[in-house]
Amino acid sequence: MLFGFIAILMLLLLLGMPVAFALAMVGTMGMVAFLGGLSGLTHIPVIAYKTLDDFVLSAVPLYVLMSQILLKGKVGANLFELGAKWLGHLPGGLGIATVFACAVFAAISGSSVATAVTIGAMAIPEMLSRGYDRKQVLGTVAAGGTLGILIPPSIPMILYGAITDESVGKLFMSGIVPGLVLTLAFAAYVVYRAKDMELQPLAPIEERMAILKEAFWGLLLPIIVIGGIYSGIFTPTEAAAVGTVYSLIITFFIYRTVSLRDMNEILIATVRTTSMIFAIMIGAMLFGFILTALQVPQALMAIVTEADVNRWVIFVGINLVLLFLGCFLETVSIILITLPMIYPIMRHLGFDLIWFNVVLLINMELALITPPIGMNLFVIKGISPDSRIDEIIAGAIPFVVIMAGEILLLALVPELATWLPQVLK
Repeated sequence: MLFGFIAILMLLLLLGMPVAFALAMVGTMGMVAFLGGLSGLTHIPVIAYKTLDDFVLSAVPLYVLMSQILLKGKVGANLFELGAKWLGHLPGGLGIATVFACAVFAAISGSSVATAVTIGAMAIPEMLSRGYDRKQVLGTVAAGGTLGILIPPSIPMILYGAITDESVGKLFMSGIVPGLVLTLAFAAYVVYRAKDMELQPLAPIEERMAILKEAFWGLLLPIIVIGGIYSGIFTPTEAAAVGTVYSLIITFFIYRTVSLRDMNEILIATVRTTSMIFAIMIGAMLFGFILTALQVPQALMAIVTEADVNRWVIFVGINLVLLFLGCFLETVSIILITLPMIYPIMRHLGFDLIWFNVVLLINMELALITPPIGMNLFVIKGISPDSRIDEIIAGAIPFVVIMAGEILLLALVPELATWLPQVLK
């Protein structure tokens, strides 16, 4: 029966139906078939209301709004220029600057797509003009953009907390060290690929200090947001409001890159993105409700409990399933569909659930750059129309290997994700 529902869902997705409506339709069909005919549809408004009736979710539109303000305000341009001036003289300097700018903008915006668009629009033509290999350039920007969901603030982390009732503050903290490790691994690969390139001259100190002064206000935003959360000054939800107000201040009055005329476009984009996320949440919960009514999670738990295999075999299997789903679905959909079933299994097997949040998000990063539906692949194609999609995929493959290596490292050293939440609890 489970396979029948999944088959119908995959068919609807292949026919081009939006994910939210495909999930909702399959869930509705299940209610009609197994919960008393049309009377089963009375569950729909209750499920929809309960899905969004969570104070934690109020942070989602705020972080989306902050991301749109920063995207429109061209804050990422200063970050890339900062990295280029200070790091451009190193081997693969512009590549390192790109990874650095992606990491910082990810910590500001929390959006992988916004990070890839903002940094890629500047980094791709600049790196190509300096003789960097096209595939490496495209792969660096595509992979660098994925850092947006691992380095806090992160909307997928908020969704994880809303579904599992884990502390969003701890989830945010768990992503910092793995995010830094992954950033350094990306930078190391860029340096390795550029070892034979001619070094660029070091920018004059006057230029470096000038761009540092210019980018200072953008660099201060993640310190305010993350520092405020970890110091206990405000909650993650309140941090979203503080960050949004701060982003308005710096883009309106300091950088002057956003005006009142731009707010209509910013607010429309925010409503569109937020509505998409919440629609997928409702659709996923309708789909999950019928699976729960048919006791699918309980059946999966029984299979895991009775299986005489090492828990790491099951862990590898779950990662392979997530990787497979990442080839066809985007991040939010995968989390909302799978987490209600995977979470109790991981808890039963004794895995740390804050640690598993990081493993899950790295899998979601992989989903962003794996064909055929990898979101960042198409984003890069959109901002670099001269590049072929096969070139983008080829450039992203080494970073896929690096991410898989990070999952292995987390399995061997789980303290990478659990140490900071324990220290700062």
